[in-house]
Amino acid sequence: MRHQLFSVRHLWVAIAIAAVWLWGWSQSAIAGSIDPYVLQYLKAANPVELQANSQGQTQTFTPEDLTEGKALFKQNCLNCHVGGATLPSPTVSLSLDALAGATPPRDSIEGLVNYMRVPMTYDGREENYFCRDVPESWMSQTQVENLAAFILRAAQKAPGWGAKTF
Repeated sequence: MRHQLFSVRHLWVAIAIAAVWLWGWSQSAIAGSIDPYVLQYLKAANPVELQANSQGQTQTFTPEDLTEGKALFKQNCLNCHVGGATLPSPTVSLSLDALAGATPPRDSIEGLVNYMRVPMTYDGREENYFCRDVPESWMSQTQVENLAAFILRAAQKAPGWGAKTF
């Protein structure tokens, strides 16, 4: 009986160790799906609230959403917007001040999405032909919102984002 009790105890210890190991492995797998830039520079280890519209409503974005937004930015915007600068028009960056100063303002998810769907010049008077439009046939509403969220969060938190000089 004593020998059997000893082996049952060992079995429970082994199960506990395996459970802890599996939990730790699953956590690292989850963290591994989040871009390190999002964690370090955007300070987004947890969901973040961003301004959804000019009425002050907010929208929540997960680190995974921001990671997708960063990937979309890298794939589609990086050629002209390295580090939040605007190479075709260096005086108009993707800094929070510049986004807020546009007509209409682009410092919200809605403002950026509207701009990406139909790009207008900084003063809002005519179409901007330097920036291509992003129809829903190219990016879904969720994708374009994640892209906008990445830009806004980078403008808020990333050091040097949207700087006019390098």
